Amino acid sequence: MKESDTHYPIKNHFPFQHIRKFINETWIERHGSPLHPETIMLLWSFIVSVFGIGGFLGSLCCGYLTTRYRKKKCQIVTNLIMLVAALLMAFSKTAKSFELILAGRFLYGIGAGFSLNIHPQYVGEISPKKLRGFTNSTVAVFLTLGKLTGQVVGLREILGSEALWPWLLAFGGLSALLQLVTLPFFPDSPSYLLIQKGNEEAFRKAIRKLWGEGDHQAEIDDIMKEKVAMTSTKTLRVLELIKEPSMRWQLYVLMTLMTTLQLCGVNAIYFYCFEVFHTAKFEEYLIPYVSLGVGLCECLSSILCSTLIERFGRKVLLWRGYILMCSVLALLTTTLSLQHQFFWLHYFSVVLIFLFVIFYGIGPSGASITIMVEIFSQSFRPSAFLIVGCINWMGLFVLGMIFPLIVDNLGPFCFLIFLGILALSATFVYLYLPETKGKSIMEIMAEFNKLNFEKKEMSFTENNLPKDQLFCTKL
Repeated sequence: MKESDTHYPIKNHFPFQHIRKFINETWIERHGSPLHPETIMLLWSFIVSVFGIGGFLGSLCCGYLTTRYRKKKCQIVTNLIMLVAALLMAFSKTAKSFELILAGRFLYGIGAGFSLNIHPQYVGEISPKKLRGFTNSTVAVFLTLGKLTGQVVGLREILGSEALWPWLLAFGGLSALLQLVTLPFFPDSPSYLLIQKGNEEAFRKAIRKLWGEGDHQAEIDDIMKEKVAMTSTKTLRVLELIKEPSMRWQLYVLMTLMTTLQLCGVNAIYFYCFEVFHTAKFEEYLIPYVSLGVGLCECLSSILCSTLIERFGRKVLLWRGYILMCSVLALLTTTLSLQHQFFWLHYFSVVLIFLFVIFYGIGPSGASITIMVEIFSQSFRPSAFLIVGCINWMGLFVLGMIFPLIVDNLGPFCFLIFLGILALSATFVYLYLPETKGKSIMEIMAEFNKLNFEKKEMSFTENNLPKDQLFCTKL
């Protein structure tokens, strides 16, 4: 069961029906009387939302733990947590305990909170500049692949039946098991070994293992410069980081991109999928498969983003993606408002849903995380991603609470809110975000220092950093 499933009406997801039935039957067996439908819905809502609570806690702890115990080691422990969650869910029906589902969802959330922070940091740190955009965008690729896989195995013909739904809930443990087996063979990131551990021999060994025996001196020099720049720094807490002038514009970018990722309208699109498909006269049994096509489009467009990001750059994919999504939302608002007057508008709405998901996957979905990795140095990155995680998981929770109210009151006109947010974000990115493609971390930080200190006379070191530069590792 994945968080993306909450985008769809419950009645169209057979596993959800089975779980709600299981909750009621368990209660009857224990107490001799059924639960009120509203109580069942409340318990189900709590099972869904506890994933976000776990994710928030996982993100909150990730920055400190990865700094102290290594990213690879933390990811191994995270996979153990995910395996425990999978086992709890797999045996929940046998144990006749819906509380095990609740506990499993919570542990899944903690694992997701850790993984979504560790994955982009690790792959960004082990990649040479020419592949950094590609590897960073794999976060979006695997997220969409996970959603697509969940949709496929959740079909009634596979694991979505009443007999097999516990194994559907446990399916996420398969990827955790695969990582647990393979991760011990991966090296720690070179920049971590050099900057935080000071082990130059291990640093060069990791470079050779990851990148081969070619000439990597330019990349090594960049990491060496970053190490020198961080030598005279001191630890800064997250709340102090927010007040730090040398990180001001990086934080502006972080908050803008992550807020836009939550409020770009993709959740609303998924919410309206079934309604639009049903209105377009698709047969009821075909709608889950048409929705599967939406997930497939998102997955394929994320893969396309990973191939285009090094060619066109991050900035172009972001602001142009925002503009294209704005255009689709404007058209979709019109077609949904007038769909009862012209029958062909139903089919046009279906096309627009697919287009929106494609533009989302090619642009913001992959490029946003790439930017997050590249605008912070090795020493700043764990705490920056703590902020990213907090915004992400709090956004999911808040959106889950208020989105149904927005839809009830505004209907299809709710898309105008997302349209306005996308337009503002496109303007901000176009005017203020430096292009990071092909640049070292030190060059990117120098670009941001032009914004951070444009009205001040600052003395910079030869590495283009303020002499009083600080770094952040914990809350």
